[in-house]
Amino acid sequence: MSETKPSLHTCLSPALLHLYDVSNSIVVIIDILRATSTIATALNNGAKCVIPVDSVSRCIELGKQIDGITAGERDGKVAEGLKHGNSPFEYPTDFIGNKTLVLTTTNGTRLLQMALDKNAHGIITGAFVNLSAVCDYLVEMKQNVILGCAAWKDKVNLEDSLFAGAVISRIRKHFIINCDSSHMAEALYKSGEKDLFEFMKQNEASHYHRLMGFGLEKDIRYCLTADGANVLPIYKEGKLAVK
Repeated sequence: MSETKPSLHTCLSPALLHLYDVSNSIVVIIDILRATSTIATALNNGAKCVIPVDSVSRCIELGKQIDGITAGERDGKVAEGLKHGNSPFEYPTDFIGNKTLVLTTTNGTRLLQMALDKNAHGIITGAFVNLSAVCDYLVEMKQNVILGCAAWKDKVNLEDSLFAGAVISRIRKHFIINCDSSHMAEALYKSGEKDLFEFMKQNEASHYHRLMGFGLEKDIRYCLTADGANVLPIYKEGKLAVK
């Protein structure tokens, strides 16, 4: 008798998370531009851990308590009251090594908190920069998966959907996928995989234009490139750390 495969679903927006049973699933938090890309990068560059919080005030308060580096953005810019934003290039090893990063963002940290509130069985963060680590882990764990796109203020975006499609294209044979949003994400990825930056540009992705307006082309290109920070951030006891 063959082993039953676990299921895989894609939630394209936090506004849809209530439709999914996360209590028996690993939830992959996806916020390509730029929270989950920066989380993987900071940990790859030696950060002890990343503590995601859902407000600027909580970020500042906790940073003082633990002597951590406080960082965050709102609408793509450094949040008022914080010194650092969520660009992956702000966290080289000589700055972040052996330190704790306390991070709040517009979309990604909010979705993580929502998954926690719904008693997710497990939570990891995923981005193109750690694509292989995410895929290897999901196959190894043999558990149900929900790919959770942080989107942009509850509106579906291209880059998070593209990443969901990239994951699915690599690991689909290991899962049962009866989910139109997963099929859509995979089809989207296959149409753009040869040059994701150009795909975002040609299709006038909203977040592409938002960040390009701030002169952040380098960030976008990095965040769309596979395995530049190939570690696996796992959420446990309030922290994201590499196991």
